[in-house]
Amino acid sequence: MDTARLKRIPVFADLDDESLSNIAALAAEVSVPAGKELVREGDYSYDVLAIEEGTASVERGDEHIADLGPGDVIGEMGVLERSQRNATVVATSPMLLVTLTSWDIRKLRKSTPAVVDHLRGVVEQRTDHA
Repeated sequence: MDTARLKRIPVFADLDDESLSNIAALAAEVSVPAGKELVREGDYSYDVLAIEEGTASVERGDEHIADLGPGDVIGEMGVLERSQRNATVVATSPMLLVTLTSWDIRKLRKSTPAVVDHLRGVVEQRTDHA
């Protein structure tokens, strides 16, 4: 994965080149069609998904709670907190995602702890605004 592409995703934009290189070495790119369920409420979190292209809908129970698009991140709360998904997310258009597994996050915790600290900051901001 190209670090310049990662830099265009806001959650990664403030990271230094070494951190971006470490993420790029682990990250995978995934394309999904419209209608694909990305995560299901209540399931355990095994990956973090950053939206590079496309849109998705977030629902909790029967309630629509948000629309997501390029730059948004899904799943970081569950992976970092080792908790269940708190919402279901479904692609509303074809999407291009950058993914990191929970194993990737563990590797980053050892090699580049600042990256995991940065993601934790994102989680804390979301928790404060939830």
